[in-house]
Amino acid sequence: MSFASDVKQELSKLSCLNDKEIVRLELIGYLISSNTSVQNKKIKFITENEYNINRFAKLLENIKIEKYKIQIQGKLYFITVSKDDIQKNIIKGDNCQNLYDVIKIEQDKININEQIQENEKVRALIRGVFLGSGTINNPQNKYHLEFSISNDKNANIVKNILKNIGLNIKEIKNEKEIILYTKEGEEISKFLAYIETNKGVLNFEEIRVQKEMNNKINRIVNCKTANITKSINASIEQIDAIKKLKQSGEFDNLDESLKEIANARIKYPDISLVELGKKLENPIGKSGANYRMKKIINIAKTL
Repeated sequence: MSFASDVKQELSKLSCLNDKEIVRLELIGYLISSNTSVQNKKIKFITENEYNINRFAKLLENIKIEKYKIQIQGKLYFITVSKDDIQKNIIKGDNCQNLYDVIKIEQDKININEQIQENEKVRALIRGVFLGSGTINNPQNKYHLEFSISNDKNANIVKNILKNIGLNIKEIKNEKEIILYTKEGEEISKFLAYIETNKGVLNFEEIRVQKEMNNKINRIVNCKTANITKSINASIEQIDAIKKLKQSGEFDNLDESLKEIANARIKYPDISLVELGKKLENPIGKSGANYRMKKIINIAKTL
């Protein structure tokens, strides 16, 4: 299974069905996702995840909606339920002409405020949104979390909730849906913890730590490789200048200090300037060795 499927499987087994309001808000999360549609007084939810469809059915049964139908078509699972049953048991008689506006009605009831991360009802709502339409890429490849929401009003409320728990959410709009997403590993880890997928958080963090460690090692190796390459190229330039001076006869006219370091470079072509400076009769540091070698190169360029 994919990483997202593993997370949804874990969430589908959460034992939080004894609180009817938690169940109701999680269902509302499903219903405002773009994978839910209304057709001929029927509400249809579609998913590729077997555990997800079973969770939806459990939520329905928990609030006494027992008349629903599950169908399978290829890799897709469909669950269909009466719109009237949903309005009666979930919306609770609120005057809501459009099912997808139900979250707007819920906004005042679930107490969205600065302490939102501590509100179990809001947590259930967001968990339902993720189960309804959320996806997470395998963190071994790249970091990407997204959900698709049915309309602007609902998307804005979900976006504000996620911002309040510290997620920098971006969005893409098209004719059918609003996609909310983040590509930050730390934010995705925080989200997984928020919707209470403990195993998912541990797996994500394990992969993320290993990935960042590998990236750090690669940066160090690349840096060292670049430094070695730079040192080799510098040594080649220095040796070429020394050979040019010797071939022209100008080498004998150099100061003794320049001759000494030039002969040391010919003898030790692969060592760094720091090591080269130590080979002299009166050792000098890197800056001194660099100064002398640059002087030799500049003299050679005049020939």
